[in-house]
Amino acid sequence: MGEVDLAAAAPEASAASVPSFSVGQVACLLTYLWALALYFYALLLHSRRPKTLPKVHISDAHLEKERAIAAAAAEAAPLVNGSSSSDGGAAAKPKGFFEDMGSSGLIQCVLMNQQALMDNKDTLLAIVEFGTIMLWFFLADRTDVLPASDKAYDRDLFLFIFLVLTIVAFSTSLQPVRTPLVLNRPQTEEWKGWMQVLFLLYHYFEAKEAYNAIRIFIAGYVWMTGFGNFSYYYRTGDFGIGRFCQMMWRLNFMVFFCCVVLQNEYMLYYICPMHTLFTVMVYAALALAPQLNKSHPWLWIKIAGCFLTVLIFWDIKAVFMAVWRPFDWFMGYTDPRNPEVDRMHEWFFRSSLDRYIWVYGMVCAMLHPMACKFLTSVDELPSPRRWTVRAAIVACTVAVFAVYYKSVYVLPKLEYNVLHPYTSWIPLTCWMIVRNLTPQLRTWSMRLYGWLGCITLETYLSQFHIWLRSSVPNGQPKYLLAIVPGYPLLNFAICTALYVFVSHRLFLVTNALKDAVVPHDNNRTLLRNIILMGVMMAACTAMGFFGHTLAYALS
Repeated sequence: MGEVDLAAAAPEASAASVPSFSVGQVACLLTYLWALALYFYALLLHSRRPKTLPKVHISDAHLEKERAIAAAAAEAAPLVNGSSSSDGGAAAKPKGFFEDMGSSGLIQCVLMNQQALMDNKDTLLAIVEFGTIMLWFFLADRTDVLPASDKAYDRDLFLFIFLVLTIVAFSTSLQPVRTPLVLNRPQTEEWKGWMQVLFLLYHYFEAKEAYNAIRIFIAGYVWMTGFGNFSYYYRTGDFGIGRFCQMMWRLNFMVFFCCVVLQNEYMLYYICPMHTLFTVMVYAALALAPQLNKSHPWLWIKIAGCFLTVLIFWDIKAVFMAVWRPFDWFMGYTDPRNPEVDRMHEWFFRSSLDRYIWVYGMVCAMLHPMACKFLTSVDELPSPRRWTVRAAIVACTVAVFAVYYKSVYVLPKLEYNVLHPYTSWIPLTCWMIVRNLTPQLRTWSMRLYGWLGCITLETYLSQFHIWLRSSVPNGQPKYLLAIVPGYPLLNFAICTALYVFVSHRLFLVTNALKDAVVPHDNNRTLLRNIILMGVMMAACTAMGFFGHTLAYALS
């Protein structure tokens, strides 16, 4: 894995040393510097605040008086809604919408309100940390601060790394769960974790021979979108706009800034739009006439409707193109190394590969209680009969997988892709059966892989820029970041440690900002924050346009 001259290896990468900044990049930089200044000012204010308050003796009589006042205020609480008090005095009125906007923490911070700055110090820190990581993304992937190296595949090393990590996870992080529920949360997080490790190693080493396996892993992620969302909505009936916006924030907040800062199109990170679309479709299916969700026949009708929708909008390509072509500006993708390809090809190809598996996830969620009941009944059988039934299940599962492996899995890439949308459910189902066959298998999971499974979105996005390297807008990550050139294994260790650390920090920061900006149960505050974010985005864009124009004029 030798060092690479990117300008010589790819003509389009020659501009990497002297990047051309966009209006969006200038806006992000100025916003970052503004947030940095506000945070340090908040730290200064916090340091000047008195460390301790003087002790004041409060008599019991005074405490009783305060309690009486509080009780009277509690009894009068309904008067806050706008009705008059009994003595004719005017009651407190709720704030008007625009008054409420003016009192928000964001506006008060912009107005340099000292108390607001101190109260929102942690949120400012999260913004600064996120901005610093985006700056690191840009420096690592769009400049020549660090060199790049070629990818090189070694099957022995590929399998060795995964095996060692699995042994470590098994020996140090094996933990039980409270109840041996089929497909419990720790188990699915573990599942996502080890799939993500193989997915990332596939990209790092360009392990082309593992392509078909990676396709199955991606199908597994999309299956979980259908299974997890259906299970949540069916169990809770929570179709609130707040929870929906939180999901959209989780899926798209970071990728939005990656697109702006790195000048990439949305479809470069194809897993994000794919999960977003299928999440919206599950939500729409169950949120439409939610009272019908209590009826199993109606739920099956809704699932059949999802299947029919996929059949019409994907299997008839003309329909797909007619629907999505107007959104070419958003969903289109141009690979700088293959600019002649239709801009909608990437979206059609990626989404069509896993177009049915999310519907199968909904089916599995519907059948989940029956599967739990069946496995519990097997667990309660007498010992000889119990093991006979389990052996029969394993034998049937292995036979089905063997047929799938010989007839589908071993096909060449292009031939496999044709069958993948219709067959990916087979290996996934086989895995689920084997993984949940006994209470012991259901109870124990490797927490290390579970932890990695929680940050799959962050590791997926970060790999493009601080583990691998593309060096050009919209470029696929064809190279490796080389912090220690000439020492491929040492470089792998250092880059991976830094990459995983940054991904975990991004997970924490993204969730912290989500909690600060997107409330779950307060639609009024949510609307206010959406409007404020729109106004701030417009202001930052205008500021970026001015800065970009000024920089261009000075150059």
